[in-house]
Amino acid sequence: MMPRSTLALPASMHAAAREHLFPGDGLEAAAVILCRRTPGPRVKLLGKRLILVPYTECSVRTEDLLSWPGDYIEHAIDEGEAEDLVAILIHSHPGGFLGFSVQDDASDAVTIPALFAAYGDLHGSAVMIPSGRICARLYASGKGAEDIELVTIAGNDLHYYWHGAQSTRPMAFTEQMTREINRLSAAVIGASGTGSITIEQLARLGFGKTTLIDFDRIEHKNLNRILNSTLADADSKRLKVDVMVEAIEKFRGAGSAEGIAHSISTREGVLAASQADVIFCCADTLEARYMADLIGAAFLIPVIDVGVVIPTRACAKSGTAVADVMGRIDYIQPGRSTLRSRGLYTPESLRAEYLRFNDPEAHRRELAEGYIKGTHEEAPSVITLNMRAASACVNEFVARAFPYRHEPNGRFARTTFSLAALEEEFEAESSFQVDADAPLSRGDLEPLLGLPALKALRAKEEKCICSGR
Repeated sequence: MMPRSTLALPASMHAAAREHLFPGDGLEAAAVILCRRTPGPRVKLLGKRLILVPYTECSVRTEDLLSWPGDYIEHAIDEGEAEDLVAILIHSHPGGFLGFSVQDDASDAVTIPALFAAYGDLHGSAVMIPSGRICARLYASGKGAEDIELVTIAGNDLHYYWHGAQSTRPMAFTEQMTREINRLSAAVIGASGTGSITIEQLARLGFGKTTLIDFDRIEHKNLNRILNSTLADADSKRLKVDVMVEAIEKFRGAGSAEGIAHSISTREGVLAASQADVIFCCADTLEARYMADLIGAAFLIPVIDVGVVIPTRACAKSGTAVADVMGRIDYIQPGRSTLRSRGLYTPESLRAEYLRFNDPEAHRRELAEGYIKGTHEEAPSVITLNMRAASACVNEFVARAFPYRHEPNGRFARTTFSLAALEEEFEAESSFQVDADAPLSRGDLEPLLGLPALKALRAKEEKCICSGR
């Protein structure tokens, strides 16, 4: 069953909290995590700010007991109330007990009502053990505690801490891995060449839900590279997402996939992607990558971006020849480098793309040369290249969530391969600049992603639009 509630923390915040909560003296310590919410229906809290409680401020600190200082509860209230953030009171269990003790229950009975008396309708508490695992619970105003089913940290590795689950992680490529993936959801931006192949793999890996975001329709020229597409689909110009959803539900059952027939640059597309545990960007535009960057940061979702290209060169014999056959996979973790800081797009290139896309003829030429640069190909025969790139894209997720590499995942922030040279190259996360301007943990703050074009319509405006006025 997929989680009804999730707490997501940036890896840097998790590391800072762990360092503070376990100073080496064997005594409990405390901190407060202030969280932004994700737009529903899923209850997902996003770590926004970390308040470290000084050790000397706690009148009692033993190996199994802690007193919360009233001044720091007030401090958390002052910061949280200003932005309507959910407060999670977290403390350590140096002995390794992953659960809430009788003393913890008694402490919550005093501190949680104080939070509700000040502001908000949702707050919680959490426990961390020396390994970094966290268990957490939420209190709704006037109600008892309810366990947070999943705590996630997206860093070089993807950590999934399930409530009540054993500490050992499933091994990669096993049935146990499939069972865990069945509790996660994936969003795929783009359902064409690499997108359709990525979607097929994710569905058969067992993701509990796969959300497909693409506004385009099947054409005859697509049939040589879009999985599950047919002549009938092209004749009737069916939506690509409808074709994919229908195919998935034939072997996974109803409700296992959802098609969003909108651009990722729309409010509908953003809200759909915000519910995912991981995003795969398989689009061929810079704008889609820009949006993937914003969504991943705002909702603390890891993004895996894939791209392929076949550059050409002048040839005396044939006029044009293949110079290389290349693929690229980028893993983007919230709070570190982005596709922007890695140089995949700039404000200038985004503007140039926008201008081209508003010139229909230029746009047509751009898409026709999307795979093979320097030639005009309406239906490039690139499914073998797409298969190679899409496989690497999905395996990047597996390697992060169920580590199997001989070397640390931090060394593989970007992978590029050349089929012409039979080479692979890797770049480490440390080789890229952190994007300090990314909207980290922005969550449901309006306008979405800080973009005025995505602001929520007022009810009266929505009624007018729906009625055609």
